[in-house]
Amino acid sequence: SGSGLSREPLSRAVEQVHLRCTRGSLEWLYPARALRVLLEPNVASARHSTVCIKPASDFQGANIYVERGGQLHLVLGEAQGARPRHVSCFSARSAQGVALFLQASPQRDISRRTASFQYELLSNQSAAGTDFKKMDLAEAMCRPCDNMELLMAICSSDFVVKGSIRNVSHDSENHLAQVDVSVQKVYRQRNQIFQQEEGSGQWRGPIRTLLQCKVKKGGGDFLFTGNEHFGEAWLGCAPRFKDFMLVYQAARERGANPCEFELN
Repeated sequence: SGSGLSREPLSRAVEQVHLRCTRGSLEWLYPARALRVLLEPNVASARHSTVCIKPASDFQGANIYVERGGQLHLVLGEAQGARPRHVSCFSARSAQGVALFLQASPQRDISRRTASFQYELLSNQSAAGTDFKKMDLAEAMCRPCDNMELLMAICSSDFVVKGSIRNVSHDSENHLAQVDVSVQKVYRQRNQIFQQEEGSGQWRGPIRTLLQCKVKKGGGDFLFTGNEHFGEAWLGCAPRFKDFMLVYQAARERGANPCEFELN
């Protein structure tokens, strides 16, 4: 967090900020002139292929660009800040050298403006490439899983829950769907997205995915896995529970399971 008022009024220097985490947030009060933000996570040999930015609902006072090959490509315009659900993503060759450039918008008065956003660096996404490509957050994640990916998902996902689909609601404007899950067992969750309802004691939680993934309400139990992004659960692998058990037990018999999973 910082303020554009802390700089000398006549200074034309561009202030640089180094962010060392793979996810975090930046708040720039009273944006003035420009700010260069270097994303340099302190993770040994980490390589990331997708950077996602979610502006605060009151984002004002600046445009965000990504530097690529000596050129600036617009990632987030000031007008888009009024859409709190909007997430902008772009490909990145590696975590090293990802640079964002925040250009303050001209203003005549000293009224308070805040250019604030959250960011995440995603690894092992299908959007890797050498050129700048802007995409939707969900586009960067939604893909089918094979058996090995499923076995890895139970080891590395932010959440792993067994449950059934109560309802699926559609957000046609943003091409998204929300899956309302009735949870029988929480094997893992990073934050408290799946919670126990007062009174009924029923565990429930929402999971987001793309409309094009065509998730439908249906009977039976599923194993829902996925990752959390900007405080929301996004669907990863979600096989029927009985199918997952067959895959896991076969892998365990061969000694090919990458981690132990609680069967009972």
